[in-house]
Amino acid sequence: MKYAYFPGCKIPHHLPEYGASVEAVCETLGVGLVKLEFNCCGWPVRHENELASIYSAVRNFALAEEAGLPIFTPCKCCFGNLKYAASRLEEDGKLFVLVDRLLAQDGLSMPKSMKVSHLLTVLDEHVGVEFIELHAVTPLAGVKVACHYGCHALRPSNVTGFDDPLAPTVFERIMQSIGAETVDWDLRLECCGYPLRGRDNVISEALMRKKLEDAASAGADVIATACTYCQLQFDRERDALPFRDSLRKAPPSVLVSQLVGIAMGLDSSVLGMDKNLIPWHGPGF
Repeated sequence: MKYAYFPGCKIPHHLPEYGASVEAVCETLGVGLVKLEFNCCGWPVRHENELASIYSAVRNFALAEEAGLPIFTPCKCCFGNLKYAASRLEEDGKLFVLVDRLLAQDGLSMPKSMKVSHLLTVLDEHVGVEFIELHAVTPLAGVKVACHYGCHALRPSNVTGFDDPLAPTVFERIMQSIGAETVDWDLRLECCGYPLRGRDNVISEALMRKKLEDAASAGADVIATACTYCQLQFDRERDALPFRDSLRKAPPSVLVSQLVGIAMGLDSSVLGMDKNLIPWHGPGF
C-alpha cells in the first residue's frame, strides 16, 4: 500500500506534529508514503482566480500519476480542493482545455485518473479498523472522545464522496478501534470557525467557544481532529485566550494520528504530543 504523500502547505510550517505523527503511524501500519515535489493544492486562490486554483491542483495529480501513485493527504482543505478540481474538469470542457494547455507548457500531461484519499479513509478502508485494533497495544480504554469532522471533506458531498455528510461514522469507527469511547455531541459537524480568522475574529472565537463548550457538556475527555485548520483553532488559537478564560479548561484537542499512535505504543515525543499547547495527560504519557 503506497501513496504520494501530500501534506499541503500549513502542516510543515504551522503544524509539523501532524505530519510527524501521520508518518509515524503510517510506517507502523505499513502504509508507504512517497514524498514528491508537490505545489500548493490551490485552495488559497480558489475564490480569486479559479483557473489558477484548478491548475495548481491538477498539476499535483499529474505529478502523482507520473509516479504511478494516488495522492494521500491528512489535510481536509487540500483534500476538498483536490476533489473540487477533479469535479470541475469533468463538468467544464473549456476549463479542461485551458488546464491541459497549461500543463503542456509545464511539460506535463493531463492525468487520466485523479485519485486522492484523506487520512481517515485510508485508515478506515485501506488499512482497516480490524488491523488497527490488532496494533492497539495500549488501547485508550475509558477515554471519551468527541470526534470533530471539519467542513471540507464532508461538503459538498457529491464532490468529495467522503462519507454521509449528515451522519458520518468513519471517525468514530477509527476511535473505537483503538479502544476509545466516542460521545454524541450536537455540534460535531459544525465549522470550527478558523476560516474566519483575520476576517472576523469575534465570530471565529464565538464558533470555537460554542463547539468546545458543547464537547465538554457531552462528557468528552478530548476532542479528536483530522484537519489542520481545526487543530490550529482548538489548540493554538485557544491557547491565545486569557489565562483565566474558562475555555482553556475545556477538553484538549488532539490529532487523530496522535491518538492512534499513542494507542499503538509509539513514543509521545515522536508523535509531537509535546507540541500541543493545550496538553492532554492521557494514558501512558
